[in-house]
Amino acid sequence: MDIMETIREQVEGNPIILYMKGSPNQPQCGFSARTIEALTSCGERFAYVDILSNPEIRANLPKYANWPTFPQLWINGELIGGCDIVVEMHEKGELAELVKKAVSSAEK
Repeated sequence: MDIMETIREQVEGNPIILYMKGSPNQPQCGFSARTIEALTSCGERFAYVDILSNPEIRANLPKYANWPTFPQLWINGELIGGCDIVVEMHEKGELAELVKKAVSSAEK
């Protein structure tokens, strides 16, 4: 399968997916750690892809997303953004609302 097709299936097949360096239990950079902190505080399950162990995804996701940096949070097939955007949304209470909507619509 083509790597762009794989990325598309991951993004469209998961209500919430985070492309990050490392894992939620062991983030490998400060930006991923801050993003995980904000996302896990929402209390919902989410998918993740460790781009360090997936070099093809790491190389091609920026082209797919038209977004050059990591981490990248996708909700309902839409790129939300990176660390700064996610943390800001969390501080405003917007992230939890968006995450809960995504989870409840996926359960239907």
